[in-house]
Amino acid sequence: MAKHIGFVVFPGFQILDLAAMTVFEMANLESARAYYQTELVALEGGMVASSSGVRVEAQPMARRQFDTLMVGGALNIPGGMPELTEQLRRAAGQARRTASICTGAFLLAEAGLLDGRRATTHWAHALELQNRHPLVQVDEDKIYVSDGGVWTSAGMTACIDLALALVDADLGAEVAKAVSRKMVVYHRRTGGQSQFSTLSELEPASDRIRDALAFAKENLREPLTIEQLAAHVHWSPRHFSRAFLLQTGYSPAKAVEKLRLEAAKALIEGGHSGIASIAGETGFGDEERMRRAFLRAFGRPPQAMVREVRARQDAMAELA
Repeated sequence: MAKHIGFVVFPGFQILDLAAMTVFEMANLESARAYYQTELVALEGGMVASSSGVRVEAQPMARRQFDTLMVGGALNIPGGMPELTEQLRRAAGQARRTASICTGAFLLAEAGLLDGRRATTHWAHALELQNRHPLVQVDEDKIYVSDGGVWTSAGMTACIDLALALVDADLGAEVAKAVSRKMVVYHRRTGGQSQFSTLSELEPASDRIRDALAFAKENLREPLTIEQLAAHVHWSPRHFSRAFLLQTGYSPAKAVEKLRLEAAKALIEGGHSGIASIAGETGFGDEERMRRAFLRAFGRPPQAMVREVRARQDAMAELA
């Protein structure tokens, strides 16, 4: 009997997430049988408009059972849909597994389906997911996470990685590899979401400036002055500074600070609580300098993040 996959959409959903359905379609072709039956569903069914304005037709969720329930994401954080949340809770309770793509994790969290579990979402919204739902153990650097029958993925094209992993679990690696070849994507993408965060945001055109940024990321404990970065790529400090600002929109000093903030935040969320040692490890040098940088970037000091992580760990320990 075919495995019934219900893909949940809602007004303003991100239509790119529907690429996951192509993975299951290709898996049926590669396995030479209709292993998967896919269906778009929504709270009340009917035509549902995506964030791009493209509309899709969905069936009502009520009185349907699924082998796999998948929830799409949106460009913004979805919420304020209590009836949909209740339907997700009901449907997930009857499904073999539940999955979310991108910010769809917020809907699973609102339904209580992520409490006590590891999960991920789009890197830009990971901190907000953690703040809103402290019982969830958010890993912002994973492309996808599987924990106890609940799967979550990063944003946008990570829907394909998630669907391939589900096919791999169901039909084996060879089928998943064949699907990835047909779709011209990686079977298992290397690296985490961090490769798409600060360095991706800066993304200069020049190989030399990319090299300077990579050097900075690997040597955060160094002073990383303009002179040092320029010498690394064999440019004059003046030319380097002007080219860097033109291509990234940031001064070299501001870009280095962003890299240090990202590294310090990752250490805190990884359980490191020594502010002085984190400041030294990431090149801030002293706690006060790091505190001011955190306030500018995040609106709160690093000590506040440390307390949040500790509270989350305590809550997870109580659940265990």
